Amino acid sequence: MTTEKRGRIVWHDLFTPDAERSKPFYQDVAHWSYLTEHATDFAWGGGEKDFTLALLDGEAGAGIIDQTPGPVVGWIPYVEVEDVDATAALAADHGGMIVKPPFEVPGVGRNCVLRDPDGAHIGISLSRHAFPAPTKQFAAERYLNSVGGFPATFYHRLFGWEAAEDLSISAKDRSITLNGETVAFYDGGDDASDTAPLWVPSLRVGDLPEALNRGRLAGATVLRPAKGAQQDARGTLLRDPTGGLFSLAVG
Repeated sequence: MTTEKRGRIVWHDLFTPDAERSKPFYQDVAHWSYLTEHATDFAWGGGEKDFTLALLDGEAGAGIIDQTPGPVVGWIPYVEVEDVDATAALAADHGGMIVKPPFEVPGVGRNCVLRDPDGAHIGISLSRHAFPAPTKQFAAERYLNSVGGFPATFYHRLFGWEAAEDLSISAKDRSITLNGETVAFYDGGDDASDTAPLWVPSLRVGDLPEALNRGRLAGATVLRPAKGAQQDARGTLLRDPTGGLFSLAVG
């Protein structure tokens, strides 16, 4: 792990019931390409299995995991930590739950999946490589919670994140920061989502109307269309053809 990655989102996994349907969808919407790798001891289920890396301009920032049923559905972000096991224990001490105990990813590092006190899944990771955090595929994450606020103390204890003062149920677009840099936004209100609290990735696209149109044609459900100018994509919320929620970000 490098110090500059600590507390930052360094990876995403999409858990999907149909990877062969998910891959062309995200290729259409965000121009991703894919690389298939083979695991001799697959982290999610064991045994030998192929898995998919998603890339943009040669940089890998996500994995697509074909899994039904499983403990997680949809997108999971992973935050870099200094000690996965200690952070998992800290999460449990502060109202979180360990969904998948710490496990090794050969050649990559050590991971764990947690559930925060409000029920949103979040991954933690210790990288054992020198690659910087990927930046090409994703912008700042979004935390959706239509029934409550944001568990700010939990995330501050785990990652050092600072939350804006007003994170009430009706707050929108409130910044969550690390050392003054925005790592995520909180989005409350009764139209935030029709599901339990969750983290939603923001996919980088070059042109918002074009990306929304490609998404519709590829089978996405637009739950919340963009509002305002072309550059203001933060209000978008879409569901992919297999159920995963995501937002869009321009640039």
